[in-house]
Amino acid sequence: MAFETLSDKLQGALKGITGKGRLTEADIDVMLREVRLALLEADVNIKIIKEFIAEVKEQALGEKVMKSLTPSQQVVKIVNDELTNLMGAEAAEVNFATAGPTVLMMVGLQGAGKTTQTGKLASFLRKNYKKKPLLVACDVYRPAAVDQLKMLGAHLDIPVFAKGTSVSPVTIA
Repeated sequence: MAFETLSDKLQGALKGITGKGRLTEADIDVMLREVRLALLEADVNIKIIKEFIAEVKEQALGEKVMKSLTPSQQVVKIVNDELTNLMGAEAAEVNFATAGPTVLMMVGLQGAGKTTQTGKLASFLRKNYKKKPLLVACDVYRPAAVDQLKMLGAHLDIPVFAKGTSVSPVTIA
């Protein structure tokens, strides 16, 4: 859900330059301001945002972009390439523990889609790595989080460990 919101905001920021036959530095500045705001709202570290914006601006103001036939498409490509570099251009493998369980912790803002993503990840690990995942309900602060995880686990046929909401997350973990 958080990625969809960020994606929508980034698309909105880039929409302002799409279709323009010629881009000015002011056009790029306006677009980058919107991109900066979208990243800030997504809780991206300010240092990372500054580096990202500086890199995109440097490339977008380059002679190659300003003289290209469709500069707006070139800038969209630059933003896409830099986001890919920021997130990691290559997939990272999970380092499974040689003894005992491998623990993966999902952390994020409320409403970011952690529960759904956890179910997808557990299902993926079971199917592709032949693992036996166990979901652990540690979100004791959101009223229906434990029930939501139990329902998801039942739907996916993946066990869920839950102690309720009166126990601390540290004790549960």
